[in-house]
Amino acid sequence: MISMINRLQDALSTAGLSYSLLLPQIAVVGGQSSGKSSVLENFVGRDFLPRGTGIVTRRPLVLQLHQSDTEFGEFLHCRGKRFSDFDEIRQEIEAETYRLTGTNKGISPVPINLRIFSPNVLNLTLVDLPGITKVPVGDQPPHIEYLVRDMIMQYICKENCLILAVTPANMDLANSDALKLAKDVDPQGQRTIGVITMLDLMDKGTDAREILENRLLPLRRGYIGLVNRSQKDIDGKKDIKTALQAEKKFFLSHPAYRHMCERMGTPYLQKYLNQQLTNHIRDSLPTLHSHLQYLLVSISKEVDTYKLYNPNDPICKTKTLIKLVQQLAGDFERLIEGSADEVNTANLSGGARINQIFHERFPYQLHKMKCDEMKLRMEISYAIRNIHGVRTGLFTPDMAFQAIVKKQISKLKIPCFGFVDMVCKELVSTIHECFSKLSSFPKLREEMERIVTTEIREQENTCRDQISLLIDMQLAYINTKHEDFIGFTHAQPLCHRSDKIVAGSGVQQGVTPPSSLIVIRKGWLTINNVSIIAKDYWFILSAESLSWFKDNEETEKRYMLPLDNLKVRDVERGFMSSKFAFALFNSESRNVYKDHKLLELVCNSQEELDIWKSSLLRAGVYPEEVMVDTQGNGPSENFTDPQLERQVEIIRNLVDSYMGIIHKTVKDLMPKAIMHLMINSVKEFISSELLAQLYALGDCSALMDESPEQRQHREQVLGKHAALQAALDIIGEISTSGHALPSDVCRSGSRQFSSTLPKKSANGNKSRTRGRAPPVPAHANQRVPGPACVPRRPAPAAPNPK
Repeated sequence: MISMINRLQDALSTAGLSYSLLLPQIAVVGGQSSGKSSVLENFVGRDFLPRGTGIVTRRPLVLQLHQSDTEFGEFLHCRGKRFSDFDEIRQEIEAETYRLTGTNKGISPVPINLRIFSPNVLNLTLVDLPGITKVPVGDQPPHIEYLVRDMIMQYICKENCLILAVTPANMDLANSDALKLAKDVDPQGQRTIGVITMLDLMDKGTDAREILENRLLPLRRGYIGLVNRSQKDIDGKKDIKTALQAEKKFFLSHPAYRHMCERMGTPYLQKYLNQQLTNHIRDSLPTLHSHLQYLLVSISKEVDTYKLYNPNDPICKTKTLIKLVQQLAGDFERLIEGSADEVNTANLSGGARINQIFHERFPYQLHKMKCDEMKLRMEISYAIRNIHGVRTGLFTPDMAFQAIVKKQISKLKIPCFGFVDMVCKELVSTIHECFSKLSSFPKLREEMERIVTTEIREQENTCRDQISLLIDMQLAYINTKHEDFIGFTHAQPLCHRSDKIVAGSGVQQGVTPPSSLIVIRKGWLTINNVSIIAKDYWFILSAESLSWFKDNEETEKRYMLPLDNLKVRDVERGFMSSKFAFALFNSESRNVYKDHKLLELVCNSQEELDIWKSSLLRAGVYPEEVMVDTQGNGPSENFTDPQLERQVEIIRNLVDSYMGIIHKTVKDLMPKAIMHLMINSVKEFISSELLAQLYALGDCSALMDESPEQRQHREQVLGKHAALQAALDIIGEISTSGHALPSDVCRSGSRQFSSTLPKKSANGNKSRTRGRAPPVPAHANQRVPGPACVPRRPAPAAPNPK
């Protein structure tokens, strides 16, 4: 099992640190000079780690121990090179550390991978992390404590990581940095193994028995005590084997530890970690396999694309170019037609925004461009007078009607050209969204953007010419025989009406007012001027009223406002305001809501504001300048001739009727012209002519050059895919080889350690012998029991003074 994890570690090391963190592993955590290095060296039986004062371990060291007949070390960054001299291993660790961190105490999260083969070790993988430091030294940044903490957290916060928390015995356990970090990520102590070092350095009369018996700060996997070599022993080159014998003698002879000596010491710790890691790997293997499969599937589509591309093959480049052009044409068409693979749920885009321009923003712009009533009546009056000259006219001149109508038709060019601009901008935005997928080939993207944008601008000019031609056609002939035109016969009775002419002409044309049951729009708006605190309500706009409710469940109605005589007015934004507001008011100066003559409503965006204005327009609530000024029925100079006033009223009704026909025609023809001349033409150009224009540039091979970032990304993705595939193959070998898994006895220290502690008798401190356990299967006796399941022996009796 552990050998398999070591192979996975090597395979995933090429895929980056984030992937290697997925593996079951043991992370060694402790403060500076807590004895972490001594523990690892005792496992190997050799001095091979750098030593010194301050922070010595400045990069994570992934230490893989392999049981072998020969003794040597290998580094992952020096593949194929064997180190038989362990002093050379220390020098290589120092050199590799200096390569990334410098010589002045800097740190780096990039790990060093070291494999040691020896007959003195058990299969085991440990990650030696930098010691927890408080004060920066050398060129370390001021926040070195947080950098080290974050580096440690990258490892120990993973659920598949066991934590080996190393604490010196001469430190209060409550102040242990290692246990503090472990408790932050493992509050129940499920993944933490406590190691108490330097037991021989405790003050006389004190011991760590309560800690090692797991009673002071319980951990599910318990504590193990060690005796390290002192600095004097290290300087004197004391042999590790001799140190291990001295450690064993210490536990056998110490009265506080001799009853648990079988579960103390470096050899037991190594065996226990081997068992715990093996069980942990077995438990984590199904989840690890599923997660690696998920990662492989998530990048498989991108990998399939990269595998088909060879940057050195001209034929491959040509095929890729053709495929990218076809993909661009398909993406653009899907965005326009509304059948994109990934539906945008955040905002409108592509064809949906163009549709909004067609049916909401453009009609609103048409109504906004209408001049005010007083000015129009004045122009009609001047036209009639100028046509009659010195004579007094008995009949209403049709030339005045034609002059006014042509002037109104000419004004349509402004909103129509603005309509073309809006659609053109949206097309450019849509095509740029499609080009974002071509970031791998910057030269190709640049040329394609230039060519397609140029084509859009050319089609825009063509569309402008055609629209200008359509308006000129309307100017060329005023069709007074149109079936919807009211004519002079019907215009005369209407001149006596004081209501809005637009509504009157609509009834004459047989247009039925919309039912009050038809809901035009729903949405949230904020009433800004009614109370001190602005409140949000759920508004419903129908053809005859505007109602608002407490919430969108529409159960508690707050008010219903009829739309009769209402107008819309823009509200200026404040200096630092991020809101967009409009106001409703009564054209007859009546109160709109309670004692308020103005109802100010606030939206969250300009787009939402435009939609609400367009919806109000559909309900017959027009902007302020569109409505008839009922308080000023004529120009500044009063009509003194009743006949002239009647003629002005007749011409006014005729203009209203004819311009209603023109508006209807323009609103119908403009989207069709835009769709035919711009959108469909651009789609046809991309699908049929873009590739030919790219070939006409000459060197197409240069267009397919990858950017350095893309080349690096492609290599990384292919490397990750290969690493993940290799890792899954390794796990597959374990599954198909029928490996015998360890039994469930003492599985991951699952039984509570406290349940096996020696019990104090009622009359003294002697430990009480437990009852005899049932027989243990023979195969289970080969396993090393953990602290949580070793039967306690009674302490040896005190020698008889006699």
